[in-house]
Amino acid sequence: MLRDRAVPVDLFALVPALELRFEPELAELDRLLEDDELFEHVKADLSRRWPHTTVTGRPSTPVEVVLRMLVIQHLYAWSYAQAEHFIGDSLVLRQFCRLGLEPMPHHTTLMRWANAIHPETLHALLDRVTELARSLKVTRGRKLRIDSTVVETTIRHPSDSGLLADGVRVLSRLVRRAGRVLRGAGVDGALFRDRTRSAKRLARRIHASAAQARATGAAERTSLYQRLLRVARSSLGQAVRVEQLLRRRRSEAAKRLRTQLARFQPLVQQVCAQAQRRVLAGETVPAAEKLVSVFEPHTAVIRRGKLPMPTEFGSKVLLDEVDGGLVTRYAILAGNPPDAPNLPESLDHHRAAFGCAPAVLAADRAFSTSTNESIAEAHGVGCIALPHQGPLSPSRTDIERRPLFRNACRFRAGIEGRISVLKRRFGLRRCPYHGPAGMERWVGLGVLAHNLRQISRYSAIR
Repeated sequence: MLRDRAVPVDLFALVPALELRFEPELAELDRLLEDDELFEHVKADLSRRWPHTTVTGRPSTPVEVVLRMLVIQHLYAWSYAQAEHFIGDSLVLRQFCRLGLEPMPHHTTLMRWANAIHPETLHALLDRVTELARSLKVTRGRKLRIDSTVVETTIRHPSDSGLLADGVRVLSRLVRRAGRVLRGAGVDGALFRDRTRSAKRLARRIHASAAQARATGAAERTSLYQRLLRVARSSLGQAVRVEQLLRRRRSEAAKRLRTQLARFQPLVQQVCAQAQRRVLAGETVPAAEKLVSVFEPHTAVIRRGKLPMPTEFGSKVLLDEVDGGLVTRYAILAGNPPDAPNLPESLDHHRAAFGCAPAVLAADRAFSTSTNESIAEAHGVGCIALPHQGPLSPSRTDIERRPLFRNACRFRAGIEGRISVLKRRFGLRRCPYHGPAGMERWVGLGVLAHNLRQISRYSAIR
């Protein structure tokens, strides 16, 4: 049964000799999280986890405890296990999370509750935090700057041989499990053969041959890739036949295996096709058509012209920041689209959040189009700082040399520092969660924790 709040216990009063108290920022953050609207958004998602979550079952971890633990986890960039350990060992954090003297929830419990929070809820929470910031006069929304970055997914550097070996490993594991479900059905044991070792051995030889001389190494690699592709296609054939046999079974285990096989078979087929095209046919596969991970198929190949990282593997994230250092909106973009088409949506969201257009709009050259400038003018933006690309006409040069334009460009440069803070301090460098929903949840919780810290820091100083 879902519980709203824990039984109130003042741990600081129980041990007065220690003179425990919240530090100023944590005290302000504690006050912010008492907002009922934030609480109700999270409760609505957690109550949908099971059909009768709110009325039956054992007493759950209270909603306010889940919300506060997730904020603390992302505030200090902890894993679930680290959050369980450090919160459980600290009287101050126990008081902040409203745990009192209750046993610390296991980190897998927190993980399951976190997975129940929908991406739409995180956007609603972020909008509510923006409202709180306006009411506390942390920001007035007079300035808006926009930029994009890349949040990496948890994959290793992709190679065709590695992807083929991963595909064979996954299919062999599922086929082996299916063998236990289909035991005694009169099926030939060869159907459940595990080809993982053969695939790994061939992948290692391909990797080693890359270091050899170009002439001899290329011929050997082609032969090894042909053998590895035969192994992968044999595993696919096994998976198809096993899936047909599983359809005759009605057990839950058989259904789960069929679902997993249906998920991975098309991915392995795509890996085989792109390896055939790239290695054997010598074609250049466009980045939009590449699969770089069997486990994180939503991962995009992104090239942004950055010298330290010429190629990145992850998701492109658009960020809107206003004066006061608050990120008011984030958007996870599919693939590697251009930045410019996203500017109108940022302006619409800003108007909805603050009731008016920003006085200053600043972004880099990737957002600079005549359409975007016209849209910004139609919204009533006073200063539009979107530097043009390429050679500038004399009239445009005069515009971009004006002090107001140059000051707005200096303001825009500050979002680079904000992105750096989000990556270093709030985990947006690399997402440990899986799938597109996991990426949304990781980025959303990181941005939410960042904004709450900004508001609490401003309130504590004031």
